[in-house]
Amino acid sequence: MGVARQERAKIKPMEQRLSTSGGAPVAGSALGLALVAVVVAVLEPFSTHITRATPALVLVLAVVAAGLVGGARAAVVTAVVAATAFNLAFIPPHWTFKVKVWDDWVALGVFIGVALAIGVLTAAQADRRRAAEQREAEMRALYEQLTAIGEERERLLEETARVQLLERVDEQRGALLRSVSHDLRTPLATIRAVASDLRDGTVYDDSTRTELLAAVCDEAERLDRLVGNLLSMSRIETGALKPERQAVALDELVHERLRRLAPLFRQVRVQVDIPAELPLVDGDYSQLDQVLTNLLENAARYAPPSSTVRVEASDRGDMVEVRVVDEGIGVPDHERARIFEP
Repeated sequence: MGVARQERAKIKPMEQRLSTSGGAPVAGSALGLALVAVVVAVLEPFSTHITRATPALVLVLAVVAAGLVGGARAAVVTAVVAATAFNLAFIPPHWTFKVKVWDDWVALGVFIGVALAIGVLTAAQADRRRAAEQREAEMRALYEQLTAIGEERERLLEETARVQLLERVDEQRGALLRSVSHDLRTPLATIRAVASDLRDGTVYDDSTRTELLAAVCDEAERLDRLVGNLLSMSRIETGALKPERQAVALDELVHERLRRLAPLFRQVRVQVDIPAELPLVDGDYSQLDQVLTNLLENAARYAPPSSTVRVEASDRGDMVEVRVVDEGIGVPDHERARIFEP
């Protein structure tokens, strides 16, 4: 699209130059001849009452007009015709090409020289003006072309960026679905296994039955959290998630979440260090709960058995920092840049 506009813009100045060089001399010559005819028709009847300078000056003006419109060629043509008309109509004997008086030869020669000089100079000045206007028009057209090309390039860059963003979103969505499908299989497998045993009439003692039912409850709660995270992510992508800000006591939130996630921490110790004077925080309780749940689940998943998971909070002036620290192997350096990818 941009190349086509550029080619059309290149052709337009060339057409303008051709029209200027081909059509203007004809128009200028026609104008000059018409003015000469008018001057002769108007002043010739009074040739005996006026001096020769009057028609000469008026005819020079006709040459100037022809040069302004048609350039040097039109000025030369008009000057020759004007000199001929001056000789025929205003130098005796009238309407003949004979010149008997030496002074008349001088007057005719001076007229031709002055008319040609003024006409050519005027035409040259007009040509320079037209050339300047032409260059200005070409520069303006070039500027418009460059502006259009720049806008087109910017639009293409934006379109490319959008396409790349959509590709990354699709990749992340696929990775997220693979990750979620894996996370969903584990609790579903546990629930299915226990349900199958109960359906088949397998007999368990009370402690085993209690443990299996607790496992079913834990896995069901885990499924509920996974589904809740998926719904929250969908709401975030569509812009429907609006935070409901309120004053939140972090110590109560942490202890409540640890109580609900207690089955995950059976093999590790949990140490909570939250100062009693910690101020309330302004935030959305449910979203803070989800963030804390994800951090605690990750710590429980990767902490070695018999290790300690620490939950700490401290006042940082205009913010409160919450840290969940486990004793796992940590994230490799080359993976840290991708830690928030699904």
